Amino acid sequence: MTLTLAPWWLLALALPVLLLGEAALKRIPFLGRYNIPVPVVGGLLVSLVILGLRLSGLVEIKFDTRVVAGWWTWLVTPEIEWIERPAKGVNLPFLLGFFTCIGLNATWRVVRLGSWQLPLFLGLATTLAICQNAIGIGLARLLGENPLLGLMCGSLSLTGGHGTALGFAATLEQAGFPAAATVGAAAATFGLVLGSLLGGPVATRIIRKHGLAPAATSAAGASGAADGTAGEAARDAAEAARGDGTLFAIFRELARRGMQALGHLLMLAVVIKAGVWLSWVFQRAGLVFPPYMGAMIVGVLLRNALDLAGRPWIDSRMVDLIGAVLLGVFLAMAMTSLNLAELAGSAGPMLLILFTQVAFLALFATWVTFRLMGRDYDAAVMAGGHCGFGLGATPNAVANMDSLARRYGPAPRAFIIVPTVGAMLIDLTNALNITWYLNLLK
Repeated sequence: MTLTLAPWWLLALALPVLLLGEAALKRIPFLGRYNIPVPVVGGLLVSLVILGLRLSGLVEIKFDTRVVAGWWTWLVTPEIEWIERPAKGVNLPFLLGFFTCIGLNATWRVVRLGSWQLPLFLGLATTLAICQNAIGIGLARLLGENPLLGLMCGSLSLTGGHGTALGFAATLEQAGFPAAATVGAAAATFGLVLGSLLGGPVATRIIRKHGLAPAATSAAGASGAADGTAGEAARDAAEAARGDGTLFAIFRELARRGMQALGHLLMLAVVIKAGVWLSWVFQRAGLVFPPYMGAMIVGVLLRNALDLAGRPWIDSRMVDLIGAVLLGVFLAMAMTSLNLAELAGSAGPMLLILFTQVAFLALFATWVTFRLMGRDYDAAVMAGGHCGFGLGATPNAVANMDSLARRYGPAPRAFIIVPTVGAMLIDLTNALNITWYLNLLK
């Protein structure tokens, strides 16, 4: 028996799935140790139950994921198309909102505060993402697989994580890779675990080989305190940007800042609508240009124009909180609707590509990140952090650097640069990188 549920069930299940994920994280330390996001845990548990029911022969549950209701699709569709009531993903508004939040927090002022090393590290992280896509696509072709499998096992799921992988999944499905969402979720989870396991050994080997130690200062205590403060701030930014914060804590803060939150939501809606039209223009020009790319670009332009004009109207913390909720709901809906049976045909090639990516990142962090970031102790810690978000997410990078700092001493420069790039900037350049590859493969 096959039971097909309406798309609105995914929306209704989003909150229970998030609560299930939080409960599982509290009871299973392994999940918290590797920073597996709450919606991924909850959604994966539901998907496993659905897979079990299918394998048992009791019932096969499927979800419709697209809606035609005009009141739901208006925000994410240009009016010239909306009047025909096209079918859109029920979770698309949350996806566009999340990418818009990335754009609204990508401010040049932050880059300047990080001195010349921050844009350098952003350049290295972007270069790694480009290489990950080249490796993935190249190996997929050598194995006789769809090159889109390689793209999904590249920077989409590794540097990008679950949000980017599932965000671009619909575009890859339309391009001819129907298992994109399932493969992306599996690859991103693989990266989270391996990123946490790889960073410490890579950085430790560098530190021991070169006999590195924290820079000696007369204010060592102050340096350590600064390092701790930077690390704490980095965790807050990473949790908000990736949706890893406690759900009730986020909602409490949004409720406490009610009018400000409402104002930012209205601004978000305006930016999304403008971005949808921008994407439509690029699509008409023959480019593969997902609608969330336009929203992100408009967000970048608006934020930096306001900063340049001296109008601090956008609160980065508020944007982080809203982005956390939007990403959490989007991931919960996307993970719940996964068909895990689709993994069977791609498991072997996918694992070969992913283990190759792990080996390449270890070499990149050792020979490129460490050397170009200064060949000192902070650079070694940055190499360990790069392994964390180059395969997983910013919280993994911070966890890697925390373990190194506790063992060898503070690395304040690393705790400022790595989380800023990982939580705020790399998603912007990586999305442009992925879009370029999609147009190359079409």
